[in-house]
Amino acid sequence: MGLADGSNAGVTIPVEWNGRRIRSWIPASLDQRDLSLTGSDIRATERAASALRESDTQVPETWEALARLLLRHEGVASSGIEGLREPLVSVLIAERTGEGGVAGWVADNLSVIRMAHETAHERLNTDTLFGWHERLMRNSGMAPNLIGAFRDSIGWIGGNTPLDAAYVPPPPDRIADLMDDLIAFIDSEDDLIDPVTRAAVSHAQFEAIHPFGDGNGRLGRILISRALRRARLTTHSTMPISVAIARDPGGYLSGLTMYQQMGDIGPWVRWFSEIACKAAETTQHLAMQTQQITDDWMSRLDGLRADSTARSLALILVGHPVVSAQDVMSLLDVSQPAARSALLTLADRQIIAPVEARLHGPGRNRKWYVATDLTTTWSS
Repeated sequence: MGLADGSNAGVTIPVEWNGRRIRSWIPASLDQRDLSLTGSDIRATERAASALRESDTQVPETWEALARLLLRHEGVASSGIEGLREPLVSVLIAERTGEGGVAGWVADNLSVIRMAHETAHERLNTDTLFGWHERLMRNSGMAPNLIGAFRDSIGWIGGNTPLDAAYVPPPPDRIADLMDDLIAFIDSEDDLIDPVTRAAVSHAQFEAIHPFGDGNGRLGRILISRALRRARLTTHSTMPISVAIARDPGGYLSGLTMYQQMGDIGPWVRWFSEIACKAAETTQHLAMQTQQITDDWMSRLDGLRADSTARSLALILVGHPVVSAQDVMSLLDVSQPAARSALLTLADRQIIAPVEARLHGPGRNRKWYVATDLTTTWSS
């Protein structure tokens, strides 16, 4: 593959779209790119790795509930970057009921992050990516032939057509080879590439290839979460990288543009390292806030027996911020009257509140209760 203007970033080639000649960018394969970093770049990645490890310790392995909330926070933020915005409560209920629509679409994003974490120790392959894409896009309304498959036509980013687009990624016949190269890089055992740089480059290269018809941004950010888990920079938490990205969308888009067009990966890796540090700070802040909320709940339950069902329910709300009576029965192995009594007690103490949510498909509607302090904090 030739390279443009002496750069090792890639080359622009002419392609045809609807009988018109347009220009498409072909990113260089990663074994052709210069991935070396300056001393300041390396120090930035080292700070990021240290911050990620330190913040991960703020989510003890025994506090699985907070780890689940961090995952939800990341998934909702990642979907929000793509314009898929839905109240957190709706997403949490869709997680439980399998409801479709936008809430179900966002809930599927959470499921794919979970799938990526659970299999991070395994080698990545194209079939795995297709499976993630199928789950991610099943509620999207996307054409069935484009779900779980690479795109079969010219894609573009920005503008109404490739003629006025901000970016035209590689044509379909280049995707498979570029993705094979990327997948080999993602799971390479080469110690010369540190984990933060590997995560940054993997994401940027995926976005440059833009292999799917839709869902590339969310899948690309899932690759970041997987890379951090595989490198054990996180062991049981989900760094809210998308939360940090959403706070600097201009930096994100300009960083990706610089990666795609420049031979030097340093500016992108430095920006990504800063974002990783901010995500680590967010994790520590949310861990502290969540602890404060649960401490406050316990103070509101003064006077109740230590073994009361209401106290037991309050202790698990962090991991289950939206519950029904049936959930309480299952989670705590109690009778229906005991479950309802516990819900009413927590509602009376303003720890939870009833929420209206009707199923749009077959099935009986449940009465749901939401831990409003948590969902308000995690939606901000």
